Amino acid sequence: MASVACIGECMVELRQAQGGQSAGQSGGQGGGLYSRGFGGDTLNTAVYLARLEIKVDYLTALGDDALSDEMIAAWTAEGVGTRRVARLPGKLPGLYMIQLDAKGERQFLHWRDSAAARQLMNLPETDDLLNSLMSYDVVYLSAITLSIYDAAGRERLFAAIKRARLLGTRFVFDTNFRARGWPDRDVAREVFSAAFAAADIVLTSTEDLLALYPGESHDQLMARIPSPELVFRLADPVSLLRFPGATHEVRAEPMTKPVVDTTAAGDSFAAAYIAARLAGSDPVEAAQAGHRLASLVICYSGAIIPGYAMPPKKRHRPATTRQATK
Repeated sequence: MASVACIGECMVELRQAQGGQSAGQSGGQGGGLYSRGFGGDTLNTAVYLARLEIKVDYLTALGDDALSDEMIAAWTAEGVGTRRVARLPGKLPGLYMIQLDAKGERQFLHWRDSAAARQLMNLPETDDLLNSLMSYDVVYLSAITLSIYDAAGRERLFAAIKRARLLGTRFVFDTNFRARGWPDRDVAREVFSAAFAAADIVLTSTEDLLALYPGESHDQLMARIPSPELVFRLADPVSLLRFPGATHEVRAEPMTKPVVDTTAAGDSFAAAYIAARLAGSDPVEAAQAGHRLASLVICYSGAIIPGYAMPPKKRHRPATTRQATK
């Protein structure tokens, strides 16, 4: 069975309850109701990969607190492997709050500077974790993952990915860009360039790239990415694909239900795309699968939709070797 290592951070999530008021509303009185959950971009992708019957492990660091225990239990229940999770005594996971506007678009507020996950590249067990990447068919991470490590940590991670690629592991980079995670855009652009150069597959969007390269055309933005396989999601529900020997446009099917919450649209797209590629689908079929799942996810509140809402499983051509995503 094909396997994926997702690297990143899961945080405690506070979400404004439906109909609740956030602090500062109603004349500055009181603070509304929030529900508590867990979330993080690469963790969301890992959960959807597991639901799509891909063997997936999550690589991160957590504390030794009760909330970290709950995370481990929740991931295990979803079928996400936790054997690569480092547990750090006295540390805690990060926390973020989601606020939604009337159209379902979200704003994130973070408290994560001392979170356990930020130390993953600087632990006694880091070498073992990084060496394990060679045992996976795909390593998946995002720009948010890279933003939580310092320069030395990123260099250490890239070096491990390059070693794994020599043995056939494929590196998938998702450009999920959050400006607050970076000291400045110059640093982010430098790190993005390194990731583009190392990646076998890049999943990106106009939202991410125009924040770093304002004013550039679609062609200019795509030209910045030398990776052999590129999925470029536009502002409209359309993806431009570039892969060896071809370019293609894939348009999502029209929505039939109202958009409730766009959280994890890109994360679920990534999961469906990777799962389809590992199952033997070509990039066009994989992008279609990505759009289908993302279009479903945004009709529900929260990053992870109920299990019963997942689409029926589609049979792909069987493929279990590392050649599947090439």
